[in-house]
Amino acid sequence: MPRKSGNHPTNAELDILLVLWQHGPCTVREVHEKLTQSEKIGYTTVLKTLQIMTKKKLVRRDESRRAHVYAARRSEEQTQKGLLGDLLRRAYRGSAGKMVMQALSAGAASKRELEDIRALLDGMSKEEEDDGAR
Repeated sequence: MPRKSGNHPTNAELDILLVLWQHGPCTVREVHEKLTQSEKIGYTTVLKTLQIMTKKKLVRRDESRRAHVYAARRSEEQTQKGLLGDLLRRAYRGSAGKMVMQALSAGAASKRELEDIRALLDGMSKEEEDDGAR
C-alpha cells in the first residue's frame, strides 16, 4: 500500500523544527548554527530544506527583513499528534492499545511518566463511569 505522507516532516525537517520550537523564529544562519552544534550539516542544505519546508507549509517565511526569518507553522504538540496518528493508522491498524503496550514494553518510560499515564487512565475511566451513569 503506498504511503500517504501528507505534510509530515522528514527526519531532517524535524531537526529544523526542533530548533524553531526551542528557539522561536530564526534565520537560516541561526538554524544552521544550532544544528552544527550536534552534527555536521552544510548551510546550503539547511537553506534548501527550509525552502522545501516552506512549500510543504511546515514553516512560514517572513521576507520583511534582509535575512528571511523562518517559524514553525504548527506547534510541537500538533506535529506530534499528526505523526502519531499516522503511525497509529499505518503500523497499528488503528489500535491505540497495541501502540501504547508496545511503547511501554520498550521500557523507555520513567517512573514519573508512568505515574502521569496512570493518572490519565484513571481520569479516562472516571469519565466513562460518569458517562455511563447518565
